[in-house]
Amino acid sequence: MTRLGIEITEASSDRVVGTMPVQGNVQPYGFLHGGASAALAETLGSIGAQHHAGAGAVAIGVDLNITHHRSVTAGMVSGTAQPLHLGRTTATYSVTVSDESGATVASARLTCAIRPRRAT
Repeated sequence: MTRLGIEITEASSDRVVGTMPVQGNVQPYGFLHGGASAALAETLGSIGAQHHAGAGAVAIGVDLNITHHRSVTAGMVSGTAQPLHLGRTTATYSVTVSDESGATVASARLTCAIRPRRAT
């Protein structure tokens, strides 16, 4: 999160919101890197799933699907993750990544497995 500049502004099992700068997260042509958008989406969905799982469990991403709709070359993007399914063993989140004007940059779906936390 630190390397990509991701900052979380709201976090619960019902909604996770975060931001990420475009600068420093671009591909060679100067556009926001799709992997950076995917990392933002997986981060937000995983935080929501962990809130759902609770302290006695861990949420581990097992499937990420992302579609990139438009390019961004500057400013900040924001992401919002909302649950599609909150179960006992899985949690699935829909994540929308938007630019500063509110236009959708990418949409993603993340499923996390929920497993008991191992004793250390």
